[in-house]
Amino acid sequence: MEIRKFQEKDAEEVSTLITTTLRTVNIKDYSSEYIESNVNCLQPEDILKRAAQTHFYVVCDSGKIVGCGAIGSYWGRTDESSLFTIFVLPEYQRRGIGRRIIQMLEQDDYFLRAKRIEIPASITATPFYLKMGYGYKNGITEPDTEGLLRLEKFR
Repeated sequence: MEIRKFQEKDAEEVSTLITTTLRTVNIKDYSSEYIESNVNCLQPEDILKRAAQTHFYVVCDSGKIVGCGAIGSYWGRTDESSLFTIFVLPEYQRRGIGRRIIQMLEQDDYFLRAKRIEIPASITATPFYLKMGYGYKNGITEPDTEGLLRLEKFR
């Protein structure tokens, strides 16, 4: 498998990957209304906007995009960054791809310059991020009004 930088031509495939994962995996922790609201905000044009503001990576298996992840500045700060849009197709989960995405993001300039990295994590992904060394921001273990848990890591 290859990890490479996102390219504009990837937007449709990445959007489909995210939609599939949300509807298949995240549906166990969220209502269908919540999932569809997120799907509506992660269309190809939204992915292109996100990729323009972050360092966005994709994981390919024989040319097929099977995972993605991004890192960017935390609200424009130079000493804090955030991880975004980390998804792996359901049939590729539990194969170490998510770990490889995190490792790639943690080698990125946005990570290396930051003292603190935050992840707005889904309920579904939180156990994975905890295994990757991220902890609950301010000790808060319940989802916020967006249905997300805020996790962080200090360097």
